[in-house]
Amino acid sequence: MRKYNIAVAGASGMVGRKILEVLQQRNFPIENFYPMASHRSAGKHIQFCGEEYVIEELSETSFKKDIDIALFSAGGATSERFAPIAAKDGVIVVDNSSAWRMDEKVPLIVPEVNAQDLSWHKNIIANPNCSTIQAVVALKPIHDAYKIKRIIYSTYQAVSGSGRGGYSDLENGINGEKNTFYPHPIAYNCLPHIDSFLENGYTKEEMKMVYETRRILGDETIGITATTVRVPVYYGHSESINIETEKPFEITDIRALMEKAPGVTLKDDVANNVYPMPLGCEDSDEVFVGRIRRDESVANGLNLWVVANNIRKGAATNAVQIAQALVDGGYIQ
Repeated sequence: MRKYNIAVAGASGMVGRKILEVLQQRNFPIENFYPMASHRSAGKHIQFCGEEYVIEELSETSFKKDIDIALFSAGGATSERFAPIAAKDGVIVVDNSSAWRMDEKVPLIVPEVNAQDLSWHKNIIANPNCSTIQAVVALKPIHDAYKIKRIIYSTYQAVSGSGRGGYSDLENGINGEKNTFYPHPIAYNCLPHIDSFLENGYTKEEMKMVYETRRILGDETIGITATTVRVPVYYGHSESINIETEKPFEITDIRALMEKAPGVTLKDDVANNVYPMPLGCEDSDEVFVGRIRRDESVANGLNLWVVANNIRKGAATNAVQIAQALVDGGYIQ
């Protein structure tokens, strides 16, 4: 079996370290490994697959060496600068930032949903927003079977989605200390404010879900609105998803679709208090779906409750799955 030379840019960060963990857990076929980060982390040592590596500073010459795939988790500005350099040097970049997600020349990939779009990559591939990833994994089989015409998203997103700053604000707030990252305390609170506000009154996070869902499902006709909320949970995004379909459905058929959908675990037994929760997805790569019920206020209306680990499936795991899909699908030379 062929092995590949893999780089991780942002290897010292929260998602970067999780990428290393997932690569190891999934036994990705690696020949040579190159951890990279900013000058602040350069020179530090990092453990991977039982070996110790020295983190090198990410630079314009980093990709002159023989690298097949570079997994980027170093922020949008870094990606905008270095991803084109890597791509020009023949490296396939899987980028976890928002820098390339709306570029029509760059595939936006969730492997369970649209792996076929890897066929037209030009050495840069975008990893979608965490909240969008878990949603479309559940929505894809429904859209294929009944054609979704409208989606209403309401999200309850963990602080780890903000990185270490958000995580620390919750940790410190529980200990009675003042918030330094969020504009208001997150401990014992909910903030209907993720990313910056736009002129239309929505936040960037909300509009990301609108645009990215349409891109990934390949349907610009779907009407979508979103309200995204930061909640005092460390890991695991939860989403209430209200759907209206063009074709009628039976709830039993929706459950059957979820039971066989790739990447989905059905947890829907309310008689025994079984439904998805963030505490149940701490080390999981699955998208958990439950509380499936008809929306009786509209024809062909449906409600889902969808939960996933935002650092794993919402970021690191999806990036590694994209790399695996490149290998398995023959999209890499």
